[in-house]
Amino acid sequence: MIRIYNHYISKFTILLISIEVCLLMTVFFLGSSIHFHYFKISFIDLLLSQLPGAIVFIFVMITCMAMMGMYQQDSKLDIESTLLRLMPSLAMGFAIMALIFYLFPKLYLGRGLLTIVILLALLLILITRMIFFRWPNNLEVLRTRAIVLGTGCMAGELLSLTENSSTLRNLDIVGFIPFFGEDRHVPVSVVLPAHSSLPYLVNQYDANEIIIATQERRGGGFPIQELLECKMHGIKVTDIANLFERECGQIRMDSLYPSWLVFGGGFDQSFSRTMIKRIFDLLASLLLLFVTLPVILLTMIFILIEDGRPVFYRQERVGKGGRNFLIIKFRSMRNDAERSEQTQWTAIDDPHVTKIGQIIRRLRIDELPQIMNVLKGEMSLVGPRPEWPYFVDMLIEKVPYYNVRHSIKPGITGWAQVHYPYAFSVEDAIEKLQYDLYYIKNQSLFLDLIILIETVGVVLLGKSNR
Repeated sequence: MIRIYNHYISKFTILLISIEVCLLMTVFFLGSSIHFHYFKISFIDLLLSQLPGAIVFIFVMITCMAMMGMYQQDSKLDIESTLLRLMPSLAMGFAIMALIFYLFPKLYLGRGLLTIVILLALLLILITRMIFFRWPNNLEVLRTRAIVLGTGCMAGELLSLTENSSTLRNLDIVGFIPFFGEDRHVPVSVVLPAHSSLPYLVNQYDANEIIIATQERRGGGFPIQELLECKMHGIKVTDIANLFERECGQIRMDSLYPSWLVFGGGFDQSFSRTMIKRIFDLLASLLLLFVTLPVILLTMIFILIEDGRPVFYRQERVGKGGRNFLIIKFRSMRNDAERSEQTQWTAIDDPHVTKIGQIIRRLRIDELPQIMNVLKGEMSLVGPRPEWPYFVDMLIEKVPYYNVRHSIKPGITGWAQVHYPYAFSVEDAIEKLQYDLYYIKNQSLFLDLIILIETVGVVLLGKSNR
């Protein structure tokens, strides 16, 4: 994994994006050469004249594919699933490029030729994906060979994730080292000899990382000197909490302890960070309001036609610092349901939801009026979703560190929203909190942009990206 502005991106994803950028650049310049008859001039002249258009084309196409979840950790899809995401991605890119050509005629490539370029890109990207995912052994060099110190509950869960989930496909666990007094939760076949030293095992199995998966780290049984020796020889030593943060985009509650939060990096709440985020919120919210204004007006009309007034409803939620505020949403439930509504977890098939309410909920259109909350400074565009005071009081009592999510402004969308569906229980709230803690710890403008791009994919696909 490579860390960019506190956010982790796998080497596999970076390599895939790099290859597809080169493919898109190749087909664009090939199309430009045919359209403008540039075979008669030098490559340098072609590059200089068409470079701005190539940059815009590549950016649009890569962004559209990212919106459709094609660069997610679990994007190892079969051919049919890849096509179902790739084709709408390129179709969306075609529409956006057509609009850009209309606004900026100097970049014009021609709709017929653009169609050929898109189809050629479709073919080459599909072939690339087939090579990547059909012969994964060719990419073993990108995987981290790791030895796990510990055979307890966390070690067992780690082994299960590597075997059953594509989330940890960057990790190749070569074995587990038993720790004194710890119950074994992994098969005997993957346990390494305890009498061998860590440096010896690292060399024997050609490992380049040691993962600490045991909670007990005191006393003479913990091999601190051997770990130090390995680290001095270039072997990465990683705590399991950091591993889940790096590989899963979560801060796991079951591997978390207070000193890690206090002495670890991140959790930047500086004045400059707050000001940059506020400026970004204002500019992006105004742009979003302008782009979605037709959708907002149509939604208001349909709500009035189906169920009358009011169009909006306000609900008390908990914001930054535990302060309550009124969140604004489009009304998606019948008028009689609003009066009898009791505090309860969100239901999937709520019978009180109107027909237009079902549509705007699925497409997240009901959240658009919260742009006003952002402009007022009560919310941010990206952040943890605000909860009802009743649930906040209950979860603070039951879930450790839950109140940390109120250290920043809540958001219209967030890291938890694009990686996990609605919360229906305390267990779901804990799962979403693990994503929220990751965002709070590693928040940056770069991560906000990634979340906004993935949010579009969630809306288009109708579900979370993972």
